[in-house]
Amino acid sequence: MKQAQLQVRHSPTLGTLLMVEGVLKEAGEPLKLAEIKRRLPRKVMHSTLLQILDYLQMSGKIIIGIKGILWIFTERKELDALIKRGLEV
Repeated sequence: MKQAQLQVRHSPTLGTLLMVEGVLKEAGEPLKLAEIKRRLPRKVMHSTLLQILDYLQMSGKIIIGIKGILWIFTERKELDALIKRGLEV
């Protein structure tokens, strides 16, 4: 293959992914893309951030809407607590 035909796509590191997840979890409200970038402790390339957001949306952890990006994933321990308080029908 010719070098021009090879296209290497950069993949986000686990640390960057967890950093973005943390910002979205702590927010508790929909955030615009620019606000996410401001809240991150270090700079992340725009394309890398978009890849992370695509992954989080496909995995059902976030929802991207008109008002912004919102964390919707419920951790298992939180779910267990809700089930214990729930009413069995």
